[in-house]
Amino acid sequence: MSSHAAGTSNGGSVDAAAAGAARRNTRMPKYSKFTQQELPACKPILTPKWVVSVFFIVGVIFVPIGVVSLLAARDVVEIIDRYDEACVPGNMTDNKLAYIQNETISKECIRNLTVTKDMKQPIFVYYELDNFYQNHRRYVKSRNDAQLRDKRKANQTSACEPEKTTANGQPIVPCGLIAWSLFNDTYSFTRGKENLTVNKKDISWKSDREHKFGKDVYPSNFQNGALKGGATLDPTVPLSEQEDLIVWMRTAALPTFRKLYGRIYFDLKENDTITVRLNNNYNTYSFGGKKKLVLSTATWLGGRNDFLGFAYLIVGGLCIFLAFAFTLLYFIKPRKLGDHNYLSWNRHPAGR
Repeated sequence: MSSHAAGTSNGGSVDAAAAGAARRNTRMPKYSKFTQQELPACKPILTPKWVVSVFFIVGVIFVPIGVVSLLAARDVVEIIDRYDEACVPGNMTDNKLAYIQNETISKECIRNLTVTKDMKQPIFVYYELDNFYQNHRRYVKSRNDAQLRDKRKANQTSACEPEKTTANGQPIVPCGLIAWSLFNDTYSFTRGKENLTVNKKDISWKSDREHKFGKDVYPSNFQNGALKGGATLDPTVPLSEQEDLIVWMRTAALPTFRKLYGRIYFDLKENDTITVRLNNNYNTYSFGGKKKLVLSTATWLGGRNDFLGFAYLIVGGLCIFLAFAFTLLYFIKPRKLGDHNYLSWNRHPAGR
């Protein structure tokens, strides 16, 4: 009897030890509602009525937003004038590159623009470049942000190749291809005998002026090389106040882009004639680029951009179409819904 009991006791101990060892060796995690994804959760049942209602509501909301966005975009008045070809002298139309590179030839050009519709102030003046890839990897990397922020780091010209130092090894501030290729066409506007002053204050982002360009950093050795890429900078003005440079150095993502040149705080009337006196200095002929002058008003939605309105209209219209299509399909060929009680999250796990 005692022998049988002892055997039973020993057998139980062995089984318990084996079970413990098996638990230690298994890779199965300890059961919990978190690891088994059984925590309370919202798991909606996508019934036909629910799906049709969502599509219809989205469509009803999106279509009016699209219409309002398009109407706002159509209220924007734009005057666009491409001048890069028109400003080339007639005897040099076959050799535009020689014209732009010859400093003895005057680059002054006069253009007359007619206002097609009343334009309320402020009127935004942009220059637009086409086929200019500011997003090229080597171009984008050719700058040194530390140098732009801190005068003590003026000698830091790493990543600024090939515009990092002068011929005698002096650091260029600001260095890099972006600053070197600064846009240098200039514009002035008159209406009859009235001068339309271009206000160039606050044309850049406030965050750029305050955090990316130092108030104690001044240009030095800039555009002193044999080959000038663009505009020069006033060495007595800190970089934080050189707003044309700040605007230019916020590189564009696409090869066709506009950058803000300034604002005109005058109202223009329909059929007014605006005389533009410009200097066609910037070389876009070497890479087949185009230059345009843009005068534009703005609405609560910004400048002219039909994409947002069309996007809302297309998505809203598609949702309304799907709502009617699913409704028709539901009535023509309905399907009986399954029992929700058989869904995995509605069943209680056995033995737990």
